[in-house]
Amino acid sequence: MRKARRERPKAIGLAAPGMPAGSPGMEGGEPEVYRLYLFDASDARPFGDWRGDKPA
Repeated sequence: MRKARRERPKAIGLAAPGMPAGSPGMEGGEPEVYRLYLFDASDARPFGDWRGDKPA
């Protein structure tokens, strides 16, 4: 979220498909590397790879 607040991308939401371990709301266990996506009314685009709450 810090990156999103700092960069202020035009988007209406964030998604971490597949509910990977360590992603927000899926804490516990060993964090996996996952790709976070920004989306708007017309498409989704990658917003970076993360491990837990830190960039991978």
